Amino acid sequence: MSESATSVRPASSKSPSKSPYPTAAGHGGDWPLSVRLLLNAGHAIDHMYLLVFAAAVGVIAIDFGFTHWEDLMPFGVGAFILFGVGALPAGRLGDLWGRRQMMLVFYFGMAGAMLLAALSSNAWQMAGALTVMGAFASIYHPVGIPMLVQRSPTPGMAIGINGLAGNLGVAVAALVTGFLVKWLGWQAAFIVPSLIAFACGLLFMHYCPKEIEPPAKGSSKARVQLPPKLLMRALLVLTMVAVSSNMLFNFTTNGNGQLMIERFKGVVEDPATLGTLLAVVYAIGALAQIVVGRLLDRVAVKPLFVTVVLLQIPFLLLASISHGWWLYAALIGSMAVIFGSIPFVDVVITRYVDDRIRSRVAGFRLAVSLGISALAVWILGPFVKSSGFDSLFMFMASISVCTFMVVLLLPSERAAIQTTSADHSDDAAPSANAAS
Repeated sequence: MSESATSVRPASSKSPSKSPYPTAAGHGGDWPLSVRLLLNAGHAIDHMYLLVFAAAVGVIAIDFGFTHWEDLMPFGVGAFILFGVGALPAGRLGDLWGRRQMMLVFYFGMAGAMLLAALSSNAWQMAGALTVMGAFASIYHPVGIPMLVQRSPTPGMAIGINGLAGNLGVAVAALVTGFLVKWLGWQAAFIVPSLIAFACGLLFMHYCPKEIEPPAKGSSKARVQLPPKLLMRALLVLTMVAVSSNMLFNFTTNGNGQLMIERFKGVVEDPATLGTLLAVVYAIGALAQIVVGRLLDRVAVKPLFVTVVLLQIPFLLLASISHGWWLYAALIGSMAVIFGSIPFVDVVITRYVDDRIRSRVAGFRLAVSLGISALAVWILGPFVKSSGFDSLFMFMASISVCTFMVVLLLPSERAAIQTTSADHSDDAAPSANAAS
């Protein structure tokens, strides 16, 4: 008998979970479509805005007096450090103060930070603006994703669609930034997104119902009740996997633009065309998250996770030695399996962790994983400058090997069922003896 997510023992269903939000009639308990669209748009905003600097760094470097883009790239590391470290307080505030309020802080904060970046006139001002943006960007993952799945009947699919939205944001960063820089200058690449974030904040304020109480005061239980030891093991594995996965994400999304400029010389050299090609890579890769999200509502997590991570290794090795259209094919495969690995961590947290503490657990995991993986942004420029993109992609393939070995330690759902059943049997035995 194969492992199946449908065979996992769910949390007690004697009474429905109490939601801190009023239920919208006609939506079966899920969020109204307008709220779901805005929450998914928030994920696109989060990833797009973090990558605008990387997409425009070549032009900004010239404007700021740098000879090489690699020398300016480390000034963006503050955004990614705060993106990780800030998740811990953001998750805590999401549970204890309210997720709706924190999402409003996210939208309006991102709008203000992008405007500051547009007004920067030197590298240190840009570094400060990007760091502020990273602090506001840290809100989305521990707050927006738990809010999205809080009322979803199919959390795997919801996370898959949300992941698609986030990675379409990555694609849009490459596409839109290229055109805005070409037509209006690099400042416009920050001003236009600032206006979009502000508009989304106003719409979210209007359409999202107010919370009756913060999630921490609710009564929602995890869908699968794991024993404490297995839960801690699962969360430790997920944190380690998230570190390696985010390293790959940061290396690729921050470096692919310059990689294509270098390895498409003599084939395609127009910045806007290269941006379009890269956007197509990210869009195709993002579709993998829909497939994975749908599968995660039907099959067990571990075997699917192992398969996706294993596929990363050959694609990254192929990309390390390829040029031109062969590189393009390797990038499509690489980004499909890198993006396809993203939904796993959020689905496992949704499945195993109570909604009352879900933002705090996600915040802790993100603070550790994103804080460490931010080093990828800092070392990317110097690494490529000294060793080249071929060594970078070989290094990423070695990271995938380590990820594979760590994923093998993830508790299987069948083991969780057996352990939980044994615990229930042990608890029931004294009661049966007393009754006899």
